[in-house]
Amino acid sequence: MVKLSRRTAIAGLTALPLVSASAQTADFPDRPLRLVVGFPPGGPNDLLARLIAPGIGERLKRTVLVENRAGANGEIAAASVAKAPADGGVIMLGSNGSTTIAPALSRNVPYDIRTDFIAVAPVGINPMLLVVRNDLPARNVAELLTLVRAQPGKLNGASAGAGGATHLALELFKSMGRVDIVHVPYKGGGPAMVDLMASQVDLYFGGLSTALPHAKAGKMRALGQTLQVRSPAAPDIPTIAEAGLPGYEAAISYGIFVPAGTPAVLVARLHDAVDATIRSPEISRRFTELGADPQFGTPAEFATYVADDLAKWARLAKEAGLKAE
Repeated sequence: MVKLSRRTAIAGLTALPLVSASAQTADFPDRPLRLVVGFPPGGPNDLLARLIAPGIGERLKRTVLVENRAGANGEIAAASVAKAPADGGVIMLGSNGSTTIAPALSRNVPYDIRTDFIAVAPVGINPMLLVVRNDLPARNVAELLTLVRAQPGKLNGASAGAGGATHLALELFKSMGRVDIVHVPYKGGGPAMVDLMASQVDLYFGGLSTALPHAKAGKMRALGQTLQVRSPAAPDIPTIAEAGLPGYEAAISYGIFVPAGTPAVLVARLHDAVDATIRSPEISRRFTELGADPQFGTPAEFATYVADDLAKWARLAKEAGLKAE
């Protein structure tokens, strides 16, 4: 299992308040708790939320209902949770698409992840897979970098959409590798992979759970995965960091947030419920099946992770001149 890998000092997000005597008596509302997800049913955010909701509810002795508030890449849901009562009754499972990537691209989001939320607990992280067309003369990351440097601007890289995680993974690869690859945005990962398999594009950073089966079937070649450590779902594929680009890391991360002002005692109890649920062997196994590595960390560690992720993508957006579209 993977633990949060970044430094653990708090940097930027709302810190937990000191627990007063009155806060010690705080309890969750005596009604079903709402676990808000910013995407429709069936996607990875929704699947992870529905997977962990029963375990959280059992440990908090409350019913936890998953509520889908889809739209604007999760931003509509985040905006609603930011304004919700800070009594523990409304919880958000958010991915870094809405919590850090959108703000990093200077999108005018109606909330600030650093001040409007408390980061409670990490949930999971979904690595991506760097895949190339089968007839590309590069068998590994080092060879790909050599090939691109010899032909600046000649190779192209697909994404599932401008400004999304697959696009930023490509841009980070270009920036750290100091290479020129033409970005070709698609309307979704499916069409991007279809064109990759047809050799219409040269490379793509796809979600591990969706790209890996095609690579195993020989329809595309997998060169590296995007986390610093290998995913249990693909132990034989090296990371990009170990295969030619030290320090590279890009992924879709998921975590639990509550509105700022939620009593610290409730944050602590919610964290413990989430953490214990994810550590259960059955839930951990299901995570791996979904291509998501379980994540663990204290609220302070998770707050730092989110703050660092925001700073990382903001820095890349500035260097590469990226804007929300």
